[in-house]
Amino acid sequence: MRQDHLITATQLSRGDIEGVLDRARKAAADPSAYAGRHAGTVLALCFFEPSTRTRMSFDAAAKRLGIDTIDMGDVGSSSVSKGESLADTVRVIEGYADAIVLRHPSEGAATLAAEFVDVPVINAGDGAGQHPSQTLLDLHTIRENHGLDDLTVGIMGDLKYGRTVHSLATALTNFDARQHFISPQSLRLPRSVRFDLHETGAQVREHDELAAVLPELDVLYVTRIQKERFPDENEYHRVAGEYQIDADTLADAAADLTVMHPLPRVDEIAPDVDDTDHARYFEQAHNGIPVRMALLDTLLGDGADDGPTTETETDHE
Repeated sequence: MRQDHLITATQLSRGDIEGVLDRARKAAADPSAYAGRHAGTVLALCFFEPSTRTRMSFDAAAKRLGIDTIDMGDVGSSSVSKGESLADTVRVIEGYADAIVLRHPSEGAATLAAEFVDVPVINAGDGAGQHPSQTLLDLHTIRENHGLDDLTVGIMGDLKYGRTVHSLATALTNFDARQHFISPQSLRLPRSVRFDLHETGAQVREHDELAAVLPELDVLYVTRIQKERFPDENEYHRVAGEYQIDADTLADAAADLTVMHPLPRVDEIAPDVDDTDHARYFEQAHNGIPVRMALLDTLLGDGADDGPTTETETDHE
């Protein structure tokens, strides 16, 4: 077993990404080719925050690989409610499982967990930090519709608290991709994320309005305003609903524009967009299964298959 963790998108090189996405393409084309590949392996699902798509797609992906899953269940019915630390929780679960998928409300939680266990830890979202497995399925969706080079991407909505945004923006720096960030001033990219992007040589182009850049976009990645992350509910209500699109909004978009969303949506994408050729967010959600199959296969593989593996990183803040 490979003892690697996937904690942050900064770990992922172009080769790492393409290796996982190549496997995902194979898994999507012929899931039976991976059936039973990891029989006898156990995956622990540890979700300290609510989840539908991530939890269920990891569970489904595992089962298609022959992996059994165990679920920590609701935090309120676990020993966490008795005051057990995250470090103790994962050290105990390490004895039950061959890998751990962890979602936690605190940024840096996955990094901490990885320091205490020797089985692979996959970060399924740590507060407003990172969500690298979501990024892999986002990139798979983009690649299947446009490719990943000579690409113009607009990312709109909550860029401050949106962990999917932070991971995707980082991963896109591995490719020839021009990135535009559209948000209200109060929800701009965090300074730390902006600094990291500048360090890679990426240009951070920030806008208040979508209309100025919409015609040149290949991809529009829309995000929900993260109500649960706001320290002040009044601040949330000041910006909620400010960035919305409907079918009329997209009248000036390129014919092959791909509209994506990590879901769940609230009101930032109107239902009439669902019936346009632009909508790819349900396809994006469905891509969670082949991509997470590929990711699990990479982390748990015996080295017989082709494709690079991710490297351990435990110093990300």
